[in-house]
Amino acid sequence: MLDRFLGGYCRCLSWLMALGLALMVVLVFANVVLRYGFSSGVTMSEELSRWLFVWMTFLGAVVAMREGTHLGSDTLVSRLPLAGKKVFFVIAHLLMLFVCWLLLKGSYEQTLINLTSTSAVMEVSMGIFYACGVLTALSIALILMHRLWRLFSGQITESELIGVRESEEEPIDVPPPIK
Repeated sequence: MLDRFLGGYCRCLSWLMALGLALMVVLVFANVVLRYGFSSGVTMSEELSRWLFVWMTFLGAVVAMREGTHLGSDTLVSRLPLAGKKVFFVIAHLLMLFVCWLLLKGSYEQTLINLTSTSAVMEVSMGIFYACGVLTALSIALILMHRLWRLFSGQITESELIGVRESEEEPIDVPPPIK
């Protein structure tokens, strides 16, 4: 059930990132044409593009965590017996949950601090800018806790215990598509 939710959630994030990228391309291209062709420009295009880029980066981190495509090294873990792989899996996930907590705490505080501040050009609450860290931390923490639950309930395969995969391999921890 949670697998299906996370899969759908990450598909939505991927669509949002694609939409954000398309909007960035249109904004930047239009601004370049207007500046060089007509000595004009869209004042908010630079700021909005920067915001979209930051949001896309953070949302991309969530999707990459779900698909297991973050950088890593398996030199030690791949040589361990099954019990050792499980121990390192738990340690790594607990450390990542701690980092999620730090990101959540800092992003939440920045969001609250900047709720009443507005951006220079768009005049939108800067809290929206910092909220991407809150969403990312909560999303990645959910993925990590789900993986730990799968480990403790015996649903995880040995290949999933090694968090690194080659780009040609199938993503880890991703259920087959819903038909």
